[in-house]
Amino acid sequence: MLRSFVPVRLSPRISFLLIVSLLLVSACQRQATTTLADTRSADEATLKNLDTEWSKAAGAKDVDKTASYYSDDALVLPPNMPAINGKQGARAMWQGMFSVPGFGGGWKVSKVEVARSGDLGYVTGTYELSETDAKGKPMTDKGKYLEVWKKQADGTWKCVVDMFNSDLSSDAGEESKPTR
Repeated sequence: MLRSFVPVRLSPRISFLLIVSLLLVSACQRQATTTLADTRSADEATLKNLDTEWSKAAGAKDVDKTASYYSDDALVLPPNMPAINGKQGARAMWQGMFSVPGFGGGWKVSKVEVARSGDLGYVTGTYELSETDAKGKPMTDKGKYLEVWKKQADGTWKCVVDMFNSDLSSDAGEESKPTR
C-alpha cells in the first residue's frame, strides 16, 4: 500500500538552522575546490634568474655560492663519472673543476617550466666551458644540461638534480673529457 505524503511543518527556528547548515556546507565545498593562484610565470622567471646567477657564480669560480644553489640532498649526474650525492659532494666537484688550469665559461637557459602544483620545475640549456689540457692546449667543451628544481618549505628554490653532457663525439678521446 502506498502511504500518502503529508508535508511536515517545521518551526521557524528549525527551518533557519537547516538553511544555515546548508549554506555552511556549500561554502566549505566551494572553499575546498578553490585552487591556489597560478604562480608558474613568476616561478619560471625566478628559476631563469637563479640559473643565470648560478652560471655567473661558477664563471667567477665562487665555490661557496656555486654550491649554495643545490639542496642538501642534491643529485649531480656528470658525464663519465659516478653520481654525486649531496651538496657537499657537489661542492667538491666544483672545487675540482675550478682548480683545472684555464677553467672558465658558463651556461645559458633555453627553457624553464614549472609544474602546475608550483613545487617543482626544470631548466634546460646549453653550456660552454674552457680549460687548458695537460699539454697546455686550450680546450672548449660545449654541451647541454637539465636541472630539476624544488621549492623549499621557506619558498626558495634549490636544484635537486643536475645532469649535463657534452656535445663532443664519444671518440674525441680522453683529452676532451667534459668538465661541467
